[in-house]
Amino acid sequence: MEIDMCLQRTFKRLIGVTALVLSLTACSDMSATQQRALTGTTGGAAGGALIGAIAGNAGMGAAIGAGAGLAGGMLYDYHKKGEAAAYQRGVQEGQR
Repeated sequence: MEIDMCLQRTFKRLIGVTALVLSLTACSDMSATQQRALTGTTGGAAGGALIGAIAGNAGMGAAIGAGAGLAGGMLYDYHKKGEAAAYQRGVQEGQR
């Protein structure tokens, strides 16, 4: 019986590690915009689910958090693209 529980815990850990590795490698061929949107959505959903669980509805919290996180990720992407464009303009002006 004790061996079965140990094997079950090991199997659960293996599944968790495998899921983590697969999720990290899935982002390798995404653009910066896609990565920022995914990061914002995931973080927002996790935070929203946590707050929603405390308030009594984790699903609704996760949905609202995912939407807010997506918006935040896209705003951050817009900001980073503006920074990159300003940098490139500065480089071009410096070469004149």
